[in-house]
Amino acid sequence: MAPKILAVASAADLDFRYGCTPAWWQIWKGLYEAGVDLIVTPYRGRAIESPWWRTAPNPLYREAEAYASARGLAARLRGDTLLRRAEDHPADSVGDRLTREAIWRYVTPRWQRHLERIIERERDVAAVIVFTVPMAHLRGVPARLRERYDIPVVFYDGDVPMSLPEFGGMDTGFNYYHGADPSEYDLVLSNSEGGLERLRELGARRAEAVFWAADPELFAPAPVEKEYDVFFYGYGDKFRREWMQALVGEPSRSADAIDFALGGGDFRGDIGNARLVGDVPFNVFSQAISRGRINLNITRRSHATVYASSTCRPFELAAAGAAIVSNPHEGIERWFEPESELRVVDTAEEALEAYRELLADPAAAEGMGRRARERVLDEHTYAHRARQILELLGIGSPVGARG
Repeated sequence: MAPKILAVASAADLDFRYGCTPAWWQIWKGLYEAGVDLIVTPYRGRAIESPWWRTAPNPLYREAEAYASARGLAARLRGDTLLRRAEDHPADSVGDRLTREAIWRYVTPRWQRHLERIIERERDVAAVIVFTVPMAHLRGVPARLRERYDIPVVFYDGDVPMSLPEFGGMDTGFNYYHGADPSEYDLVLSNSEGGLERLRELGARRAEAVFWAADPELFAPAPVEKEYDVFFYGYGDKFRREWMQALVGEPSRSADAIDFALGGGDFRGDIGNARLVGDVPFNVFSQAISRGRINLNITRRSHATVYASSTCRPFELAAAGAAIVSNPHEGIERWFEPESELRVVDTAEEALEAYRELLADPAAAEGMGRRARERVLDEHTYAHRARQILELLGIGSPVGARG
């Protein structure tokens, strides 16, 4: 019989541009292929049906959208698009504390009743996994579910160390751990190996690393013409402004003959002569990658400086067969072999040298991309990660698992 897992998701709607959501889709598909009967209920936005999971509605959809609209209005009144926090130890402000108190009084009890109704309706849920919902917002709920239904409750933080109090998370969301109690959860999963000790310091009783990956059916080399010499896609340059300058800004001014293109937006630092190509819909992301002769992996400082803190991007680029040039990232050798499967550069001069070498030798660039994709197929697909999660939960893949 297929094991049932109830997934409480930060969002399932890709329109919100939350960085983790496309990865959640892929890992949920991986769980489906491992034989799991998955029920997804979103914390933000509407429930999105798919061939790979069932849904339960967002019980506070209107309230969440009203709050998001209010935050957007407050940002516009300040002349910005987001309510931004400091990059280093952002304060837990009076407004933050008042917001949590309101959430605990109104949101938390309603989400507890919602989850209880789903568990009672389904009867045989094997585990609950909370996918990067602000931990403090569900305070008390994991203990209640465990006591009443005797099922494990897991928190999956896909943005360590960015989510930790010393970094405060992205400006699009909350500071997850202020007012939270990680010890409520049976297991805390993290995208970061180096962040596990910090999670234990915050109270996690058990913390394990599950790295990001890529679905090789979604991310694959596309038969398209090359359009860009050097391509980077991302939303915002918070925590990576210095590396945007080193890998894009300075080289693009030094080499007029090299075409630099940036997808995404909210680049507030030095991008030199790079041209902006705007948003890239997720369904054509592999094509955009394949249009670049070189693709950049520019990891935010929070992740790049904490050992083996994985992000989605290098796995996605590698699965698409890209020739990758990356800024330094502590522990990147845990996933890919530098020089063989990607290039790591320390300065603008090294970046420009790498660009010129790879552009002058397309066969070498293609070979590096091919080796990177082979590494993903061998070790870094979401099928690998789904099996790892089930093993950590003590749930074996059922006989006849799909795929």
